[in-house]
Amino acid sequence: MQELVVATRNKGKLKEIKQMLHKRGLEIEVRGLEEFPSIGEVPEPGETFEENAIFKARFVAQRLGRIVLSDDSGLEVDALNGRPGVYSARFSGEGATDERNNAKLLEMLRSVPPHKRGAQFRCVMVLYSPEGDYVLTQGIWRGRIATEPSGDGGFGYDPIFIDEEKGMTAASMDMETKNRRSHRGRALLKISTLMENFFAMVQKG
Repeated sequence: MQELVVATRNKGKLKEIKQMLHKRGLEIEVRGLEEFPSIGEVPEPGETFEENAIFKARFVAQRLGRIVLSDDSGLEVDALNGRPGVYSARFSGEGATDERNNAKLLEMLRSVPPHKRGAQFRCVMVLYSPEGDYVLTQGIWRGRIATEPSGDGGFGYDPIFIDEEKGMTAASMDMETKNRRSHRGRALLKISTLMENFFAMVQKG
């Protein structure tokens, strides 16, 4: 069985990726960074999702000598000119938590009317080999920001991100629905179609 290291310690993200690859019927053993404590903290020095995704994938692939899947994703709010963007996970400063990030964003948008609360999740995903070969995909999920959190599923900004077609927050969706509609699901669907050929190319050297 092929082995794929996902460059994350986020258990929610890892679970989503495992489920999506399994649903695609790919026989791949997925492992997260929790299994490789020697890696330490993986830097994110880039100013774009693309730069961060490639840097993280290369950093881990070179140290482990394994094929790595990395993504960088975040929330881009129209009324904030695309912020928090690449700083989504640390939006509320040092020691940021999902709750603090959500609270800060809601406070910043407190006076913004519903029709101006448009936003999108963006995900850039990279499959990277130890030799430096890689492929890159992107997924976008449009919606708007709620006025208060709703739902107890998901993670990150899911409780305050409303999928307008479904009329509910990402945190209120079942996992299958979220994976089908989400930015990460869309990017992963694209990259999963490239995985078999990518693994074969790496094995051939």
